[in-house]
Amino acid sequence: MPIIKILPQKKLIGISMSMSLTNNKTSDLWRNFITRRNEIENAVGTDLFSMQLYTPDYFKSFDLNREFVKWAAVEVNDFDGIPPGMNAFELSGGLYAVFHYQGESSKGAAIFQYIFGTWLPNSEYELDNRPHFELLGEKYRNNDPSSEEDIWVPIKPKD
Repeated sequence: MPIIKILPQKKLIGISMSMSLTNNKTSDLWRNFITRRNEIENAVGTDLFSMQLYTPDYFKSFDLNREFVKWAAVEVNDFDGIPPGMNAFELSGGLYAVFHYQGESSKGAAIFQYIFGTWLPNSEYELDNRPHFELLGEKYRNNDPSSEEDIWVPIKPKD
């Protein structure tokens, strides 16, 4: 079961790429970002944001080849001094269902199946058209069974 939270607006700086689930470039994106993340001088904390921007109809007719934009980013105090080749993103606040996940990221499909196939349809919420993201904190270990992360899914009450 998730925890329902209201996220305040956040400022992020990072790198983004278009991709699909069949043409997944996540490892390239993160490899590029991690080698440059220390160039961001006004980061707030050490948490990393793995964020997905989907079109409003992305989940209505699911297609593994449909593209979305994925970001690797950190929260910042302001948008001063954005490193070359990186971009700013204003993450609007709002209501989110937050799911804690422990395990290898390569085995994470089961949690997403549960979220979208079981929890969401049976909840009092529906998807909201805002960014989805995973918050990778100090317990995150890439593809390690003991790794922990929080999955933030944008929601709104059902009509």
